Amino acid sequence: MIVRLSDGRDLPIEMYKARVVQKTTLPPIDQRLGAIEEAGYNTFLLWTKDIFIDMLTDSGTNAMSDNQLASMMVADDAYAGGESYRRLGTAVQDVLGLEYYLPCHQGRAAEHLLAKIFCRPGTVTPMNYHFTTTKAHFEMAGSRVLEIYRDDAMDTASENPFKGNLDLDKFQGVIDEYGASNIAFVRMEATTNLIGGQPFSMENLRQVYELAKQHRIPVVLDCSLVSENAYFIKCREPRYQDVSIAEIVREMMSLSDLIYLSGRKSTCVRGGLLATNNVDYFNQLKAWLPVYEGFITYGGMSSKEIEAMAVGLREMVDLDVASSSADLIQDFVDKMVARGIPAVTPAGGLAGHVDAMKFLPHVPQEQYTAGALAAALYLVSGVRSMERGTISMDRDEQGNDVPSDLELCRMALPRRVYTMSHVDYVVDRLAWLHAHADLVGGLEFFEEPPVLRFFTGRLRALDGWGHRLADAFRKDFGDQL
Repeated sequence: MIVRLSDGRDLPIEMYKARVVQKTTLPPIDQRLGAIEEAGYNTFLLWTKDIFIDMLTDSGTNAMSDNQLASMMVADDAYAGGESYRRLGTAVQDVLGLEYYLPCHQGRAAEHLLAKIFCRPGTVTPMNYHFTTTKAHFEMAGSRVLEIYRDDAMDTASENPFKGNLDLDKFQGVIDEYGASNIAFVRMEATTNLIGGQPFSMENLRQVYELAKQHRIPVVLDCSLVSENAYFIKCREPRYQDVSIAEIVREMMSLSDLIYLSGRKSTCVRGGLLATNNVDYFNQLKAWLPVYEGFITYGGMSSKEIEAMAVGLREMVDLDVASSSADLIQDFVDKMVARGIPAVTPAGGLAGHVDAMKFLPHVPQEQYTAGALAAALYLVSGVRSMERGTISMDRDEQGNDVPSDLELCRMALPRRVYTMSHVDYVVDRLAWLHAHADLVGGLEFFEEPPVLRFFTGRLRALDGWGHRLADAFRKDFGDQL
């Protein structure tokens, strides 16, 4: 919640109390240098013992509520026919207005099932922007992913409140070029992770849905960050300022044919969900769920997580919950901009993002600009962020790098985990790094898997720049900070 202070400043005050805490430590610079080199300059391969503030992701790292934790104590562990499944169904129907639902172990499991029934060779799948696992699943099934975002979506310094909108003219062009029967479905992601957590507007979703219905094209909504997208609609779309988050979410559901989500985000649990009012889609998905996930009433999830997801669905449409990370991210972005750091604006959901190509203009994309920035930030702060750039793209069929549209360093803010003092620390270390950006160089792979290489690939720092940066840090801060 944003509270106005007596001096006129707005304060993103936390609407929760910390009752259980987890200890963290700030490793000294020498330990951090050794850790990032052992990890191959890939922040995914760092260990928790070497991390001070973990901003790698908000996926599965959020703080659950007291009511979620309590619900886990009454879970029904039956393999089939569990009551936990029925309680989840009641929440899906009450909150989302959808009758048919299937749990699965996480969001990419849902994407795999969608690919299984919708995607085939020769089809295309247009969307407002891809996510890494989304693109991998759909293209491995033979469908070509088409990104039909609006032209200004790649402007990282912008005042456009809805850079996640899908371009309607481009959508019509896809229909004209490929034919509606060759479109697997159109996918809308709330919010668009890889371009800075940018939301789409309700008006844009409505227009996409109406055009798709004219041509009998299914509309699939990725709802992993649906509560945040709904919050942005409430804040940024004038006609929804007096509409509740719950009502906005229900309207979003009515403008889709099938939804899926990673419960690790808005619902703060480790699991996934597919839901629809189309019984044919449900039956097709249900046929494959036991093959890949588990029986239909648990879908590869722990029954305890199913109970917590039911509670999380209800809680995510509470204004204080929906705004909890978005308001802190806004404060984070505002503070970065004030210090001259090239943050992505406007602030989005999920994380604060830095435009790595503006931060490190001397490091070319072929040397993995965003990956270098994420590694450098860890080295000078103990903060683990994530590269969202060319490393997150797979090579083409000829083995060449595919340059990413953007090179972003993503600093996720898990819900109800970090405070404003953590944000202030990160901004300070980013500002110091920005002043010493010339010390940061590029990276090159020496271990590289064939797909989703950002997870486990290892790189080395060209010309040993990590040691130079560490030396400069010691000069200003000493050995222990």
